[in-house]
Amino acid sequence: MEDHEKVYLVVSGVISWTCAFLLTKKVFPKRSFDFSNRIVSTIHAVFAVVLSSLSVQDWTCPVCPLAANSSPLQMRALAVTLAYLIYDLVCCLFDANIKIDNSVHHLVSIVGIGAGLAYEKCGSEMVAALWITEISSPFLHLRELLKELGYKDTDLNLAADVSFAAIFTLARMCFGPYLCYVTLSANNPFLIKAMALGLQLVSAFWFYKIARMVKYKLIKRSSTKITT
Repeated sequence: MEDHEKVYLVVSGVISWTCAFLLTKKVFPKRSFDFSNRIVSTIHAVFAVVLSSLSVQDWTCPVCPLAANSSPLQMRALAVTLAYLIYDLVCCLFDANIKIDNSVHHLVSIVGIGAGLAYEKCGSEMVAALWITEISSPFLHLRELLKELGYKDTDLNLAADVSFAAIFTLARMCFGPYLCYVTLSANNPFLIKAMALGLQLVSAFWFYKIARMVKYKLIKRSSTKITT
């Protein structure tokens, strides 16, 4: 893939995600900035999982071939996500909702995916990472959307919390370490290895926070049922 094609995909992607956000704001004018952004983020998560699944070259070994040249499908999937990450980072700045861990995640991912597109290597590992990191995202955003729709502290919201925690744990804390290991072991560029390690460290931190959240929710729900 030529360099101008990559730039075109990323730039047009940023514009497309921005237009999707503006359209969502128009459809839901009374909802918050975060509500509209999370709808766009959910759409991206679905696209990312589908595109990364379609770009897998060998389902008997989804991360194979290691340290190989990226296919056009893999680079398109990565370009779509790179465009989204740039859009979402800017959105966080406009919303004044800057969190250190989230910003680190975005910056690490932007640098790593940008390096992957530039080198045109490690496509198998990177689309596998994309699948692992985005598979739980719809449930993450559903939790917050339900709260704004008035379903906070309901069984539906608790189900979204538990589903998110379970899928996140399985994807990022079971498959994630293996993917990180094979990426670090293979003959990949330094920036790709740094991205793999950085994402896994951020995932471990988030896992700690999610475990505390679920524990709090379950204890709170149990206490409520006892008092009633």
